Amino acid sequence: MTLNPRGDRRRRRIGLLGGSFNPAHDGHRHVAEAVRRALRLDEVWLMVSPGNPLKPRAGMAPLAQRLASARAVADGRRIRATDIERSLGTIFTLDTLRGLRRRFPRARFVFVIGADNLVQLPRWAGWDRLARETPIAVLPRPRWTRRALAGQAARRLARHRRRPG
Repeated sequence: MTLNPRGDRRRRRIGLLGGSFNPAHDGHRHVAEAVRRALRLDEVWLMVSPGNPLKPRAGMAPLAQRLASARAVADGRRIRATDIERSLGTIFTLDTLRGLRRRFPRARFVFVIGADNLVQLPRWAGWDRLARETPIAVLPRPRWTRRALAGQAARRLARHRRRPG
C-alpha cells in the first residue's frame, strides 16, 4: 500500500525513521520492527531524505535509487518507505513534521533517531522546538549511547526521559 502524499484523516500512531538510506538494509528493517513493537505503533515510515544539510552530497546515490532500496526492506503495510519530504519540499525535520501534521491531522507522530543523531541534534534547525512538539524515541547505537547521554540534547531533555520498555 502506497503512502498518499496528500494525506488522510485516519487515526494512527506513526514512527518516523528518517535518513539517507544510502542504501537501506536489513538493519533498518530490524530497527523499524523493533521500535514499532516497543512503542506499539501502527506504522513506521522510512522517510528517505532528498538531501541532508549536515551530510556531504559526494557518494550519495540518487533519491530514486535510495527510495527503491528502502522499499525493498519495507513491507508496504506496517513498515513503509516514502520520499514525502520531496513532495513537502522540506529539508529541515521541523518543517517536515509541520507539513505531516497538516496532511495527516489525526495521526500521532513519534520521531525515531539513533543515539548518534541525539549527539548532533543541537545542530539541527529548531531542534528544541522539534523536541517540544514531537515525542522522540532514541535508539542505542554501539559506541554512541554514552556520548549521547552526556550530550547537550540529552541533558536538556532529561526530565522527559523514559526508561526502555
